[in-house]
Amino acid sequence: MHHSRKAWSAIEIVGLVIVVSSLFALLFVPNSLSQLFDLTINEVFNVVVPIFLTGTVGIAIIVSVILGRILERLGFTDGLIRLFVPIMKWMRINPTVIIPSIYNILGDINAAGKIAAPVLSKAKATKDEQKIAVVTMIQSPQSFATFVLGLIALSAAGISLFPIIILSIFLPLILVPFILSRTIYRNTKKVEIHELPRFTTKTKPLETLFQSAKEGTELLLLVIIPAVAAVFFVIGVLKFIGVWDLINSVLSVTLTYLSIDPATGILSILAAPTLAVAQLADYANSIPTGLVVGSFVIANSGLPLSVIFGQMPATWRECSSLKEKDVIEAALVGLAIRFATAWFLGFVITPFLVV
Repeated sequence: MHHSRKAWSAIEIVGLVIVVSSLFALLFVPNSLSQLFDLTINEVFNVVVPIFLTGTVGIAIIVSVILGRILERLGFTDGLIRLFVPIMKWMRINPTVIIPSIYNILGDINAAGKIAAPVLSKAKATKDEQKIAVVTMIQSPQSFATFVLGLIALSAAGISLFPIIILSIFLPLILVPFILSRTIYRNTKKVEIHELPRFTTKTKPLETLFQSAKEGTELLLLVIIPAVAAVFFVIGVLKFIGVWDLINSVLSVTLTYLSIDPATGILSILAAPTLAVAQLADYANSIPTGLVVGSFVIANSGLPLSVIFGQMPATWRECSSLKEKDVIEAALVGLAIRFATAWFLGFVITPFLVV
């Protein structure tokens, strides 16, 4: 059907406002556009290049895909399924919802999506069960390094490690799927072991090794870096407008109320949880123990935000039947649960765990 151009559309009005604003900026503040360009370039460069392109985080993603594919080839997924089938059968949930969380702990959240999302599809998990998998994955550390460095910070603060590990890492693997399947994601079904296919691939050892290295590199360059660049471009624009300092202040106050150290909490949310817990270990003995625990919990999650709003939706859209909107919604539910866990463990439980 032919649409008349006589009537103004909303986007045309927006476009005209941008055109007029740009002309005014060129006439009266000629350097403003170049300043915006420079600020956004620097914001993106300072994260993408030193952290992902030339830093250890980028290499860690490639290595985690290699590790994940090797484990998959060695029967790791099928072993996990055998372990969790009895529990999940009792809950009437497809046992594959646990798989992304385990791969997440061992490798990287993007690798977990790439490797585990197809497992859910192959096991005929419903959309609700795939969302449960995403929410549960947000409760796990997205790298083993984050977990280990976090333990060093907890030890430095004189906190009993075992209860925190059980309550913050392993209990959510069972508790979160159970609660979600009884509340917002109810379309789940009981699955018997004989109804599930085998997930161990039959690729040759060298083929597994080189293909996974190629897959990890593609994931880094074609999915993760573009997603990170998009998120930090927005942060650059917010800094240029002048609202970022206000957002930062609100974040600091909110995190303190949630029993999370503001400095490392903001680092976990915006940049790199691994870097956050590494810094936390340096001064964990000089801040309240509740803040240390809360910071540990929030670092050992699906953060930073570039993962939740960029990398995860892009990865899961390619590998599952979920749309980007579904993934972001589930990830935000998971993040809300994680912040609640940080407050509960940091504020309520920690006083009983100080050595």
